Parts: sequence; structure tokens; C-alpha cells
Amino acid sequence: MSCSHPAVGEHRLPDWNIALRIHERICCCPNDTAIRAMHRQVTYGQFGTLVAKTRQRLRIAGIKRGDVVALYLPPSAQYISAALATMYAGAAYLPVDLNCPLERLSFIITDSDARMLITTAERREGIRVPESVSVVKMDCNEECERHSEVLQPPDHVVPDDLAYLIYTSGSTGQPKGVELTHRGLNNLIDWHNAAFHIGQKDRGSQIADLSFDAAVWEIWPYLVSGAALCIPPSHLRYDPVQLQQWLLDEEVSVSFVPTILAESLCRMIWPQKSALRFLLTGGDALRVYPRKDLPFTLVNNYGPTECTVVTTSGPVSAEGGCNRPPAIGYPISRADVHLLGEDLKPVSAGEIGEICVGGPSLARGYRNRPEMTAEKFIRNPLDETPGARLYRTGDLARISEDGQFHFLGRMDDQIKIRGHRIEPNEVAAAITRNPRVMQCVVVAREGHGAKMLVAFVVASGVGPISQQEILDSLRKILPDYMIPSAVICLDKLPLTARGKIDQAALKAIGTRNTLGRKEFLATELQRQVAAIVCSLLNLDELGIEDNFFLLGGHSLFGAQLIECLRVRLNAEVSLRALFEAPTVASLAAHIEYVLSQQIASTAD
Repeated sequence: MSCSHPAVGEHRLPDWNIALRIHERICCCPNDTAIRAMHRQVTYGQFGTLVAKTRQRLRIAGIKRGDVVALYLPPSAQYISAALATMYAGAAYLPVDLNCPLERLSFIITDSDARMLITTAERREGIRVPESVSVVKMDCNEECERHSEVLQPPDHVVPDDLAYLIYTSGSTGQPKGVELTHRGLNNLIDWHNAAFHIGQKDRGSQIADLSFDAAVWEIWPYLVSGAALCIPPSHLRYDPVQLQQWLLDEEVSVSFVPTILAESLCRMIWPQKSALRFLLTGGDALRVYPRKDLPFTLVNNYGPTECTVVTTSGPVSAEGGCNRPPAIGYPISRADVHLLGEDLKPVSAGEIGEICVGGPSLARGYRNRPEMTAEKFIRNPLDETPGARLYRTGDLARISEDGQFHFLGRMDDQIKIRGHRIEPNEVAAAITRNPRVMQCVVVAREGHGAKMLVAFVVASGVGPISQQEILDSLRKILPDYMIPSAVICLDKLPLTARGKIDQAALKAIGTRNTLGRKEFLATELQRQVAAIVCSLLNLDELGIEDNFFLLGGHSLFGAQLIECLRVRLNAEVSLRALFEAPTVASLAAHIEYVLSQQIASTAD
């Protein structure tokens, strides 16, 4: 493995090129572990070989500085090597949700002006891309070779070059791409490694969905510092019991987990000799304080995608009290964070204001959306430096006496569910594409400590409409986290005297599936399924058509339900099957089919 750059220990000014910083680790520590996934270990030398192979394919395709490469891959060493190879070429990588429907995937690739799509052979089928887009198929199960390819130094980039793009939900009905730079990514990495004392002996984890910007934070700080990055099997990412055991077995020292998982992990009993030093969380409002006997520090974090993942961060004390939710911490290094009023002037101490962020972490803007960029990224009225900008987050907060920020909600209708930012208008626009739907409004509901989406629809009168029909059509165009937990059909939407949607009236509508029939639990299997769901959601009883998600279920509870069904009924049910069969009746019918298939398979 050739190396033409200084060793890590040599004194030099930090480089803005993330690829160069990791290149030094590959060259100087080839035998150290870089990635652990599915009981397989990849050294920095082997990782460099994977990067070299992918970079060669990028070179053949003519990928150059400023281009965009879309990654439609599962979490793996190959995914991370593809992302790094993209940055080696001076290009920006674009992670795409694995559950992204093909129509949405095609839109993102076209809208981002991507020059290449890297995916697997099995996922390639059905993907439609412009002729100008090269498609590369990668084997995510191939064994990593040692030093069979010479990794040349990465191409030059400047601080404001794109490092990656992330697509988020859009209020106009289409997702929008956020352009993040090397400057912001470097600031995130340097803050993280200093704040959490990251060294070569540390082990980080990659648990978040790759299309969630927290995955950016999970990956690069550890590889820059020469630490190891551990990737868990997909089946335990939403199961706190299995995830805790995995963290202990892998001796992970610093881990990020989405808020709802962190809340579960903080209620659990941990061995005092755990390697875990910091449990980082963010993406949703944290509602619990940690147990006093936890062997690690819980750190709450806040930050919009437009500000390179993290804007404020702070430890959560077990002595924090229960009068209000935990704070979201203090501004990270070099983050310029203000609370401003409608006049864009700072609010007085203790008053509520909009969180506005300046500094090096700001995105360049939104991909191919100059008007939206100008609206959200404004000239900084508090900084006379030419070109100084502020990002208006739309989030409300108050600063406490100790200087910490306390998140208080949104100025608009934007929703966050399991860390993903969702614009209700985009979901409603997708629903009204159905000619049988005349009107639609999508709202967030609280259920068992988590938010869920509920859609209220008014039929157009062209034939009957069912919840299942609407949900089936949505799964073709929206990712799973944007699918409403239930659809409630109304004769008309309730309005206020001023003609606006009456949110109070919507809230008063029952939380059960009004499209369902209220019937008895007719079979033993239905009664068993209902008993398991009642136990999980702490309910007294269920009807045959009651909807798991509408009653407060979500992906985390879904993973636990699936495990209970496997243990108690010996039925292997996928999370996608649960989304497709969320009622007691439909889930019992699916389980009956699964069990019959298992018996038939055994007989063969």
C-alpha cells in the first residue's frame, strides 16, 4: 500500500479533505481494525483495497470533482468504501433509503443530477435512471482482500466543495436535497473527537438508517481517528434488548442511537464494567432522564440536516428532575447559535425564540432550489462579515440560566418521527394523487411515547375507498417512515369559523380505525395475537380490526412484537408484513399463512 502523505503524528495544518485524513490512517495503520460487521473484521489495509477498487470504477465512468454519486446499498464495509471512494474522487455521495420506493428513488437520482448509482445486483432490477447515469453493481458479501490494489492519494478539494447530499421531506410535495460541505463535515468530526475523547482504541457503532444524517456522524469521526466502526445485524437495530447485548459483546465505547431507543436503553440495567462511555442520542424530543446507576453518560443532541447533523449537545444528568424534558445542550464548537424573534433580533433572557444557526457547519443550500435556499439561508444580521449567513431552523427554544437550550416545538407543521423529518404536505400530496381522494390532511398523534402519522381523507365520490388501498398506493412512492399509521375516512374535514382545518376537532376524533369493523376475536390465534399486542402496548382489550400502529405501535414496538410472535407462536413475521397487516384480523391471517408454509416446508 503506497502512501505519499505525512504520518498521523507529524505536525501539519489540518486538511479539509476527509478522504486525505482517512488515507493517512489506511497507509499508516493497515493492520488495525477499521470495520466490524456480521462477525467479520476489515482492517484499514483491506478497507483501502475496497476503496481503491471502487475508485477505479468511478475513474472509468469519468466521475470528477463536484459530481454526485448515489448509494443504494445496505450498511456494510462496501457502502462505507463506496462513500469514501466518492470523496477520494472529489465528488459528493448521496445515501438513499433502502426502503425507498423506486419512483421516489428515480426522482432523487434525477433531481440531484447524480452521475452514478451504486447498488447491488438484486436491487438493480426495476430502477429507472436517465441514460447519463452510470449504474454500478456491488457485491456487499464479497470477502475483503489484503493490499491487492494500490490506493492513490485522494483528489484535491476545497472547504466549500460538496461532501454529501441528504434528501429530506419537502413542504411542496417533493423531497429536497441538502448540500453539505467538507468544511461542515470537518467541524463535526473535530468537535466530536475532542468532545468524546476518541482515540484508536475506541469502537463506534453505525445503527441509524443510512439516509438519516446521523449516519454521517456515526461513520467518519471514527475512521479519521483510526478507531473501529461496528455495524450490527439489521434485525436487532430496533430491539433494545438485543441491541444492548450487541453493544456489550462488541465492546462499543461510543454509540449513537435514535431517541426512542435511547429512552429504552436508559431504563435498562447495565453491567458496571460495560465498555460504553457515551450514549449519544437525537432526532426527536427526549422525554426521560437516565437511571442513576448507568455506567455511561447520556448525551442529548440537536441539529437540523442543514447544519451538518449536530448544532447543540449536552450531557443529561440523572438528577435533572422531571419538571421539564432534558435540555438539548450547548452550541458545539464554532457553531453560532441564536434565538431570534420575528424581527430577527435576539430575544430577551428566558423568552422563546426561533433557533437560527450560523458558522462553518451551514449547508450550501438546497439542490437546484435557489428560491427555497434564499428563504431559509439568510444574510446574518448579527455578523457584518461579508457572506455571513444564518439558517432559520423553524424550531422554537428557550435558554435556561445555565446557558442550555431547551427545545419547545416547531413554528410550522413539520414533524419528526424516529429522527426523520417529515412535511405533512408531502404525505398529503401523495395521498391526493389517488383520484378517489378529494381532500386530505395529515397530522401527528402521540401514542405510547412516540409520534405517529394519521391521515384524514374525504373521498371524491368515485366509488368506495379503503385504508388498505391508500396505504398500498403510498408504499409505491413513499418510504416506510412516511406511511401514515392509519387512514380515517370522513364525510368532510372539520373547519374553523375562518375556514381553516379545525385541529382540535381532528384531535377529538377517536384513535381507532374508523374504517374497520368492530367484531369479536373469533379464533384462538386472534386471541393470542391480541393478548400479545395488549401486553406490549399496555392495553386492556382489542377489537378484531384495531390497528397496531394507530394504537401507538411504531418500528421499535414492531420489532418487539415480531420477536414475541417468533418466541410464543413460532411464527417468522417481517416488519414489512406487519405494516401490511396491522390489524388483529389481518396479522392473525398472515401468521396462519406463515405457519402453514412452515409446516409444508418441513413436510417437503
